[in-house]
Order: sequence, then C-alpha cells, then structure tokens
Amino acid sequence: MGRMVKQGVRDARSPQYTDMDAARLQEMYSAPAAGPEARPQKERALQFDDVIMKTAINFAILLVGAAVGWMVPILGLPAMLVGLVLALIICFKKEPSKGLVIAYSAVEGVFLGGISALFDAMYPGIVVQAVLATLSVAAVCFGLYKFRIVRVTSGFNKFLLFAVGGYAVFSLVNFVFAMATGTGGARTMEISIMGIDMPLGILISGIAVILASMTLISDFNQVEVAVQNQVPEKYSWFFAFSLMTTLIWLYIEILRILSYIRGGD
Repeated sequence: MGRMVKQGVRDARSPQYTDMDAARLQEMYSAPAAGPEARPQKERALQFDDVIMKTAINFAILLVGAAVGWMVPILGLPAMLVGLVLALIICFKKEPSKGLVIAYSAVEGVFLGGISALFDAMYPGIVVQAVLATLSVAAVCFGLYKFRIVRVTSGFNKFLLFAVGGYAVFSLVNFVFAMATGTGGARTMEISIMGIDMPLGILISGIAVILASMTLISDFNQVEVAVQNQVPEKYSWFFAFSLMTTLIWLYIEILRILSYIRGGD
C-alpha cells in the first residue's frame, strides 16, 4: 500500500499540478485568451469521505457476494483463488482500478460466505460472534489511531512489513504441507501453555489478529498521509481495497480462534 501512496503523491506533485517556470508563464501570458474548455483541469484531491464511501460500496458488494457463497458454499474455494489473483493484480498495477476492486470485493464475498456457512454448520452462531468481534477490534484500532495512543512510525511499518511477510510465507508453506499430508498442518498440533492444552492454531491465529490489527492502524495512517499530500481522488479505490483486505483477514483469523475454542468445549 505504501508504494501506491507514493505514486499518488508523485501524481499530485507532477508538472500538471505544480507551478510552472517563468518562460512557460510568459508564453501563456502572450497567448490569446482561451475558453474554459481549453484550460487544464486539476484532478480533485482525495478526501476522507471518498475513502469511506468507496469502502462502504465495496462492503455492500461483499455482502451480496457473501449471500451467494452462503447459499452455495462449494463456490468458496474457486472464489478464494480468483480473489488472490485479483489482489495481486491490483497491488502491482501502477494505477488504481475501480472495476478490479469491485470484482475483488464480490468474489471475496463469495469466499467468505462459503467458508462462513461451513463454520456455522459445525458451530452454530459462530459467524455472528466473529462478525461482532471483527467490528469491535476494528473500532478499537480506529480509536487507538485517532487518539494517537498508537503512533505509526517508520519503525512500526518496517516491523509490520517483515512480520506480515513472514506470516504470509508460513501460511503458504503450511497450506502446501496440509494439502500434501491431508492434515490441518501446524495449526492442528497440540501445545501446552501453563498446563493448558490447546491447538497451536490458537497461538498462530492470535498472532495473526495482532498483525491484522496493526495493519489496519497502518491503513488508517496511509489514508491520512494521502489526504494531507492531496493525492488524486482516484486512489480512494485502492485505499478501500486495502481496508477491505485487512478486515477480511481479521475476520478469518477471529473465526478460526472461535472455532478452536468451540471445538474444545
């Protein structure tokens, strides 16, 4: 996300948005008057409301997709794969794409709906608990950032970059191992902490929830930096994508923790 913010700042500071040199100004002064249609228009700068509105739109689309996935859970796996591909494309594009972000929210909704239906079949009521917990954590993270209880520094972002990268590598390796062995991978291993036996998955998902919460705080900071630097409004779609991705990750990890707890009852 930091790369996209930097690109937005560069766009905001490109020649079409900055002061012209004296020669160019003299040339324009000497030229005949032009009508309004001939004058270059500066793209509107990003505002917080833009990000809020785009995030709300994508959240609504995700809910529609989730309804489809809930009714047809078998669509969850292919939707997850498609969502992964779309996320990679969005992240590596130089310009934000409204269509890709909307498509991502739709397929991720199908994935969440499918996986939520399966979890709810095993543990009735767990989805409502996970949703409420996710919203509560998101609200706490916003409060921590809003009141500067947690400050986002360069060190904070560097730690987050390496920590999330390490978790992503672990998750990929564990997924391949689980598929190859037909087991749940490292998450199903039993550990004992202070005499209490529990699946290793609780500890792993607990760490993931912390990382997702930190990522959410970093997302808030990136939006604020972008607004302060007056990046073009079109980048609101990318910020909405980033927020949605973090919230989806947070929800999945909370869902996992609750399933481990419910499974041990």
